[in-house]
Amino acid sequence: MTTNRGLMTAVAVPLLLLGACARPGVAGEAGAPGSAAPVTESTTPDPATIALRVEYRGGFVPAETIPSRLPQFTVYADGRAITEGPVTLIYPGPSLPNLQEIRLSEAQVRELTAGAVAAGVKAGADFGTPGVADAPSTRISVVTAGGEQAVEVMALGQASPDDTSLTAAQQAARKKVTEFIGSLHELFADAASPAAKPYQAERVAVLASPYQDTGDGLAGAPVKWPAAELPGAFLNEELRINCLTVDGTAKDEVLAAAAKGNERTPWESAGKKWQIKFRPLLPDEKECADLKKQA
Repeated sequence: MTTNRGLMTAVAVPLLLLGACARPGVAGEAGAPGSAAPVTESTTPDPATIALRVEYRGGFVPAETIPSRLPQFTVYADGRAITEGPVTLIYPGPSLPNLQEIRLSEAQVRELTAGAVAAGVKAGADFGTPGVADAPSTRISVVTAGGEQAVEVMALGQASPDDTSLTAAQQAARKKVTEFIGSLHELFADAASPAAKPYQAERVAVLASPYQDTGDGLAGAPVKWPAAELPGAFLNEELRINCLTVDGTAKDEVLAAAAKGNERTPWESAGKKWQIKFRPLLPDEKECADLKKQA
């Protein structure tokens, strides 16, 4: 059985996890995910310019997992569109996320950005605050010829249709945004046009923390770390999350080793064992510091 790991996060957040509280939703928020310069037909698109992004913020999840969280969807001005595809429902899960990429035409990118605005992604949009605790918010940002528009919708997939905390207008606004995100899922689900292929990241962030053996025997044997000595510099000193990036030949060796392990595999480096989350960097991300914006 397979499922979309990113979508699962929004639909059913495990109640046993210890983690960060959801950040209050902000309608009409103006932000800058990656490079958010206005996109126009008269300029050559910068490959790292985001045209559209859908991502989760906050939620009742372990705080240490947030830096490795991937956006639901990212569409770039040059037509690349990236999402996390389905993964097999096993435990422990695979070490590496199943990132998929499709190529869109310039017309398709314009259609998507216009569709986002038509669905309510614009300043002043009111999605209300439902009576749901600990759910993530969904942030949607779109860059048009007039600049960036962004909204953040609390508990988009969890609020009940009869939630008395929401007005009829707010429920209608949430429905339009939900349908728009659904159209993005459909875009990637159609493997024939355009064809999806695995996303090949130029750099991969390696998020390392001290290994903790749960004693269930599912982690497998320790694996010797094949690249620069772990753990790298602190990304979050309080949570003891370290980060380094690998590219070129080192990246290829790391990915080959990770493909044989699972998310619980202990990695040995400099006489110590480490737990690792692998986070392929997207085109608008260049270094570990770029992952701090996920919090």
